[in-house]
Amino acid sequence: MNNLNDPPNWNIRPSSRADGGDGSRWNYALLVPMLGLAAFRWIWSRESRKEIEKEREAYRQRTAAFQRGLEAKYHATISEGRRAVAQLSLELEKEQNRTTSYREALISQGRKMVEEKKLLEQERARVLQEKRQPLRSAYLSCLGKEEDWQRRARLLLREFEDALTERQSIYCSLVLPRHKRLEIEKSLLVRASTDPVAADLEMAAGLTDIFKHDTYCGDVWNTNKRHNGRLMWLYLRYWELMVELKKFKSVERAILEK
Repeated sequence: MNNLNDPPNWNIRPSSRADGGDGSRWNYALLVPMLGLAAFRWIWSRESRKEIEKEREAYRQRTAAFQRGLEAKYHATISEGRRAVAQLSLELEKEQNRTTSYREALISQGRKMVEEKKLLEQERARVLQEKRQPLRSAYLSCLGKEEDWQRRARLLLREFEDALTERQSIYCSLVLPRHKRLEIEKSLLVRASTDPVAADLEMAAGLTDIFKHDTYCGDVWNTNKRHNGRLMWLYLRYWELMVELKKFKSVERAILEK
């Protein structure tokens, strides 16, 4: 509506747009806020994109740093695992070398005892051939006396073999309790110290060596108890040879004394 109290040029005249009068000023008056709003929206969009890019770059950097940290921890864990495996391999190799040394020493000792036994038998045969019948009867008499000791020695070795086989089976088992193995070891050591035959064979030291160093077990599917252990079987063979050797030495000593 027109205000009749205002000057004429202040009123909005519908005809002014048609004839190109002062109505164009209203177009400019509306254009300026629109341009300002457009400029504001452009600046705001530009700043928003900058903030988004800035946050995106910061997120990428944090992600990269986190990934580098994970990779460093992963490589550190792998390196530590490799060092542990190398250390265990070295310890296993040392243990195997130690066991091999013991085995070779026992084999060498066994061979030496076999050679000594052969020499004693040869010497005994020579003496018997020289003395003929008088010494033959003395030899047979001494040999008969030694048979009792030998029977007790063989029985003792058989009992020790069964106990050591059971002990090694418990050692290699994943389910059998450890205290049973310790009880068997204690019982064997006590008997080796108190039994005269075991004392003659000096079995206590060998048992201690077996309990400390014989760690061999058969494969995972092994069900034969006699497939466990290595050092114990060498010692058992060694003690058997000792029984034979002591028998002949005792007989020889008795004959020489006569």
